[in-house]
Amino acid sequence: MTNAETIAKLNEALEKLIVGYEELQNSYDALQNDNSKLRGEISNLKEKITLLEKDKRSLEDNVNTLQDSTEKDSSNITSMLSKIEGLLSKKNHPAAPNYAKAPNQPQQTTIVEKAPEPKKNARDSFGEIVVDNKEEGGSNSSENKIDLNRMASLLNGFNN
Repeated sequence: MTNAETIAKLNEALEKLIVGYEELQNSYDALQNDNSKLRGEISNLKEKITLLEKDKRSLEDNVNTLQDSTEKDSSNITSMLSKIEGLLSKKNHPAAPNYAKAPNQPQQTTIVEKAPEPKKNARDSFGEIVVDNKEEGGSNSSENKIDLNRMASLLNGFNN
């Protein structure tokens, strides 16, 4: 091998090295760009995670507040119901129904309202007729009939 052949082969090898180096440099630059983009995305994801954690804490606080107010409301309702039950079961109200729940029995309440005796207008008279009719039970057809005198007074009330 002569010097010329050796120099030609070295030049050829050097050119291949330069081309390879340029390709590696381009690949390295592309990887650096990808790395920068990924780091930016990671940073954005971390910010989103932080915001989501703040939202989660806020929602947990809201849930705790709602649970506390629900417990307070439940306690208040229970207290009011026991007070009402106490008022209804006093001895000076013998006609008051007993709302105490018997063991292993569903709680059932019925309230029967009696209309006051004196009525001043026709609508109230009609309501009294209906209430009295409901209170009688209505098992007999004669019991279901409306008193004609009361109906007449009702009609007179409309004319006035």
